[in-house]
Amino acid sequence: MIVLDLCCGRDHRFEGWFASSDAFETQQQAGQISCPVCDSTQIRRLPSAPYVQTRSAGPAELPPRGKPADVPTLPADTGTMLAQAIAALRRMGNDAEDVGARFPEEARKIHYGESEARSIRGAASVRELGELLDEGIMALPLPPAEEDLH
Repeated sequence: MIVLDLCCGRDHRFEGWFASSDAFETQQQAGQISCPVCDSTQIRRLPSAPYVQTRSAGPAELPPRGKPADVPTLPADTGTMLAQAIAALRRMGNDAEDVGARFPEEARKIHYGESEARSIRGAASVRELGELLDEGIMALPLPPAEEDLH
């Protein structure tokens, strides 16, 4: 999974998550990427520094000590904003057809034009979700609703 810095023709900047650079290129050429602000499909990739892991993953380490100004902080209301965004996505999903465990199969049928385009929701394993993303099929996993946790 890679995160790319993108920009539309109106200079709205945003991030996009893709399975690979090839997946981005394929989706861009097909006009499947649009600006979240103005819905433009004229998207270009901005230069960004690649992430390079310099050592093997080991036990979690504390970040180096520094002045408080050196440590990035999130706004105090970040948790509230994320909860509101997830709730809005869930409300949008209420209008989608619940296909349950057939989600990966139905998403593929829609993507490849074998079934009518429509909003769907359902369940998929991490492996299935990864396979969908590798194929360039956009799917957004959401955490379970609070009432589903008990």
